[in-house]
Formats: sequence, C-alpha cells, structure tokens
Amino acid sequence: MKAWELHAGAGLDGLRQVERPAPVLPPHGVRVRVRAVSLNYRDLLVQQRGARGELPRAIVPLSDGAGEVVEVGPAVTRFKPGARVVASFFPGWLDGVIGDEHHAYALGGGGTDGMFAEEVVLHEEAFLAIPDHLDYDEAATLPCAAVTAWHALFEATTTRPGHTVLVQGTGGVSLFALQLAQAAGARVILTSSSAQKRSRAEGLGAFATLDYRAVPEWGAAVHKLAGGHGVDVAIEVGGPATLDQSVAATRYGGTVSLIGVLTGFAGPVNTYAILHKGLRVAGIYVGSRRMFESLNLALSAGKIRPVIDRVFAFGEAREAYAHLASGAHFGKVVIRVGD
Repeated sequence: MKAWELHAGAGLDGLRQVERPAPVLPPHGVRVRVRAVSLNYRDLLVQQRGARGELPRAIVPLSDGAGEVVEVGPAVTRFKPGARVVASFFPGWLDGVIGDEHHAYALGGGGTDGMFAEEVVLHEEAFLAIPDHLDYDEAATLPCAAVTAWHALFEATTTRPGHTVLVQGTGGVSLFALQLAQAAGARVILTSSSAQKRSRAEGLGAFATLDYRAVPEWGAAVHKLAGGHGVDVAIEVGGPATLDQSVAATRYGGTVSLIGVLTGFAGPVNTYAILHKGLRVAGIYVGSRRMFESLNLALSAGKIRPVIDRVFAFGEAREAYAHLASGAHFGKVVIRVGD
C-alpha cells in the first residue's frame, strides 16, 4: 500500500511517499480503506519534530482519517465490512479521565502510526460510525478539531442557550466551536485580523467579530460586546500570548477552555485576574471516544457540516502542509486518499 512517512530532513523534505506492506489483522482488528484525512496544527508540530530528528522512527503522520471497513478480525463485534468509520484521536481513551496510557498511543504523534496511508488496522474500539449526513471528506475533519471544540463547550463546562462564547481565529477548532455553540443557542464573538475571514464568520452566524491587531486590548472590547459582563466561555487556542486577553474577556465565574499553543508553550500569566474573577481554566486535549459519540449525536441532530477550506490530492501532501502553515485557510484542510 501507499503511505506517507515523516523522516528527518529540512523543511518538508522529510515528508515522503513510500510503499509499505499491508498491516497484519489481529483478532480484534478492523482494516479500513482510508478515503480522506485532515490536517491539524499539531501535525505541523510533529512534522517539525521529525525535521529535527526527534521522532523515534519514521512514522505515518496524521491523527484524523475516515474510510470504509474492508475486513474485520474473527473477534470483532462492533463493525462489518462496508461500514463507514472514523478513527478516534486517542484509540484507547474510551471514557473517563485521560492518562499517560492514552497519550502514549495518540495517532500519528510518534508512538503510534497515524492515518495517512491507503489502509490502516486498529482495534475495533478505536473506530466510530460516521454520521449519515457526512461524506468521507467531512468525517475526516472530526477526530481532533471537532472533538476538541465539543469538549471545550460541553464537557469542561455547560454551554447553554443565551450564553456568549469567545472564539479566536478561523481554524478548525474555532469554526467547529462557532457552529456547535450556535446550535446550542449561544452567541459567538470571533476575533480575526482578516476582514475577509471576519465577514465569512459573520456569514456563518457569528454575533460579532473583532480585529485583534487593530484592538490590542481586545479582551476588554470583547467583554463590552458581551453585554458589559464578559463571555461565559472563552475558547483559548492561542496560548501564552493571548491567555490574559481571554481572561479579561471572560465574566466572573466563567470558563476559559485552554486548548492551543499557537503562540508557544510557556509564558507569563496574570494569575491574579484568574483568581480574582473566580475563573475555571480547563486544559483541553481533544477528548475520549464517549465525547466523540456525543459530538456525533449533536452533528446528526443539527445536520451540522464541517467547514472545509480546501481538498488536496494524495500526492499533494507537502502542498497541503504548506497551505496549513501559511495560515490562509478558513476551516479544515483535507487530503483525499481514495475515491
């Protein structure tokens, strides 16, 4: 089968298309013909680790993929050939609290090969059925960004009708949060430095948008837009350089769902502002299969469709990575693996 691997090499030179033997099918294994995969910011970080020679071996990247079951092991009971399935980011995290044993086997991160191959074999518990109204391209966008947004809005806190939610930018997590929050009856305020992207977000139903470059102290501005008392939930994807602004934007007793590292992994934080307002800061790292199942129920009930920026061909992996890295995308970047 054909697959892409990450090797040591400068830039994207370490991303190489290779031929691999088809994976062995164990008793509880499910063989899936992958139809589509999607990219996340995390995949850029893994690629950079590979370029620096920090991965333990050449790996198949990407956590997000969807396809068709073509063969099942003799002990499998969850799926039959022909089923349309999507893989869970953490194959072993079924429910409960995340632990080291789940982190170690995240798809495409170094310890476990990912989805960027014509065929994958995983334990039957790693897969979920695709919502009927979604195609393979759309389903491939769900495992990381959509589950993360669901976790941030409905697991770490309880977003309700009438609440106001802050989202940053127009990447996958932010647009899924916009769609899911609106479906729950909440209002969304979105920040972006691009007038075109702000306009598109308003077209998707954003209550208000703000240019964070034109308004450096955008936390106070968002606080005012949210009726003068702050947002109920802040979807914080930026990291240390934006966290204080999210805290400023959030109401007393509100929740900051801390997700992203776009501005780095560490930095000074105004801890007084957090304790003074009695905020809950919840660390969000994707989610369990049970969360994914809840997300799929919500997507099906609301007939919510992911926002896809662009679909690349299987041979255009480097172009897809470069497009995501450019920041020009609005929504998810997908690579089609097969028809």
